[in-house]
Amino acid sequence: MRVLGIDTALGACSACVLDGSTVVAEETLVLDRGHAEALLPLIERVMAAVPGGFESLDRVAVTVGPGSFTGLRVGISAARAIGLAAGVPVVGVTTLSAFLAPLVAAGGNRLNAAAIDARHGHLYFQCIAAGGRTIVPARHVSVRDAARVIGSGPMTIAGSGAAILGNELRNLGVDAKIADAEIAPHIAWVARLGMAADPATALPKPVYLRAPDAKPQEHMRIPRR
Repeated sequence: MRVLGIDTALGACSACVLDGSTVVAEETLVLDRGHAEALLPLIERVMAAVPGGFESLDRVAVTVGPGSFTGLRVGISAARAIGLAAGVPVVGVTTLSAFLAPLVAAGGNRLNAAAIDARHGHLYFQCIAAGGRTIVPARHVSVRDAARVIGSGPMTIAGSGAAILGNELRNLGVDAKIADAEIAPHIAWVARLGMAADPATALPKPVYLRAPDAKPQEHMRIPRR
């Protein structure tokens, strides 16, 4: 199976094509904003290096959050458009799952956690046992609460919030190891998870774990007639 993976959920704009277990082409740009302008040219460059181009794709996988509200919509819209044009299914992959996947693949008996910095002392957080059993489902939580809900560890953490959570855990006496503190998951893992996903359930729809920062000015609204 040949999968195009797309990620614009966090601080990177990435795409890759995975054919079976082989990465055919990939590119990542680190950027806080400008995903809308950068994504399509980046995808074009990646696909130009793929024999058969878009017509050779079997599936498109895209990160669906948690992450930037604007970034998510950019990536999901592009993925849906490509899937429609190529006549292939589009699946959604959460950013937390993409951070957790390489930890699970590495094996071992430690708990594995993904922690994305959600600002203001909070994280997007998920924790699983070595065998894949969910310990803490995906949630938006304070750093302190994330550390306290884990228990005694030991713990391996990935994600942009890994260092923040690691420090809190060590203050509580927990053995916490930071495996990856990147701002975004590796795009090849997005494609790998997309390859294994069920299109009937892994829908390309945004996953929001908290409400948007922007709120309507209820008391300033012009009365409707």
